[in-house]
Amino acid sequence: MSLWEAIVLGIVQGATEFLPVSSSGHLVMSQELLGIVIPGILFEVAVHLATLVSIVVVYRQRLAELVVGCLRGDKEALSYAGLLVLATIPAAVLGLFFEDAVSAAFDDPAVTGVALLVTGGLLWSTRWATARKPEGRPTVRSALLMGFAQAFALIPGISRSGSTVVAGLWGGVAGREAAAFSFLMAIPAILGAAVLKLPDVQGTGLSTAALAAGSLAAGITGVAAIRVFVALLRKQAFHRFAYYLWPVGIAFLVYLFAL
Repeated sequence: MSLWEAIVLGIVQGATEFLPVSSSGHLVMSQELLGIVIPGILFEVAVHLATLVSIVVVYRQRLAELVVGCLRGDKEALSYAGLLVLATIPAAVLGLFFEDAVSAAFDDPAVTGVALLVTGGLLWSTRWATARKPEGRPTVRSALLMGFAQAFALIPGISRSGSTVVAGLWGGVAGREAAAFSFLMAIPAILGAAVLKLPDVQGTGLSTAALAAGSLAAGITGVAAIRVFVALLRKQAFHRFAYYLWPVGIAFLVYLFAL
């Protein structure tokens, strides 16, 4: 992988990790279309950790308040932290016990094309979800809904941020709160996935410069993507991402079957 290829893939990861268009799906398509073969999983782990840093940067004040509140025994902070843990369980269970099935989905690019169409449908449904004017905060029910949505997003092409926020909106959670909860629950998910993959990290042909450039590109792009995500959600323009996902999903399937 060249330096420029690393930067391109880093930007793709950073933007699509948080915009509701599926980072895993876009990495599959990018590698397929550009003919890039990433040696090992070191690059994947690095750019995912870089996007985790993006969340910490954007939500640093909220995270600090949550940590301090938990250390002081504040009931509201402890309750919120408990909901984050609860929401993490479905994806953790699926990732641990069905790892082979999830990996198999990445081996078939057609799965990604179909899943992008499904993600477009989920985002389109927010036209009705937001019409119900959800104004609540996360509850046990909505946290579980968002947790199962995060597990569903292990399939390449299903957006983690998109599906979890859609689940939150349908669960009655206000848009801004749903976005914050979605990104905060991504921290243990991303960190846990990286830790599980560490034993498989081996020496690769990647240069230190390519690894650093890809990670930096992912981190910077991730911060921008989170801010755009929240702004569009506030403007109730979330469903418009379907206009992008549907043609991209169809075009990618046509490309695959035309080979």
